Amino acid sequence: MTESRARILRHHHVLAVPDVEAAARWWIEVMGFEHWMSPEGWRFVRRGDCALMMGECPDAIPVRDLGDHQYFAYFELDDVDAYHAEIRGRCETIAMAPTDRPWGMREMIVATPDGHRMVFAEDLEKA
Repeated sequence: MTESRARILRHHHVLAVPDVEAAARWWIEVMGFEHWMSPEGWRFVRRGDCALMMGECPDAIPVRDLGDHQYFAYFELDDVDAYHAEIRGRCETIAMAPTDRPWGMREMIVATPDGHRMVFAEDLEKA
């Protein structure tokens, strides 16, 4: 097998949302992201090197109907407890507070108001 020299430099997530303005507002006001840009029908937000590109898709299958496929991202943080402390007073959709997991990660699960779920995690072995 030939080794590739191409590296992934950044990653962005693309989400279909029924109301792009409401979704962007939630990411900014609740999750602490900042507005990046607003092409027609889209809202882009970012925090650090992570960006979310949300497109308005009012006729898409509701995310809540996707079962386990509601998960879209695993964000690795340097301090998941600090992030939990930052958002917990604003975020009503924390499904699991930071919890040590047997695979060496401390994880927190959050859902968006539309039903997209994500994990925020920290490596327990970092030091």
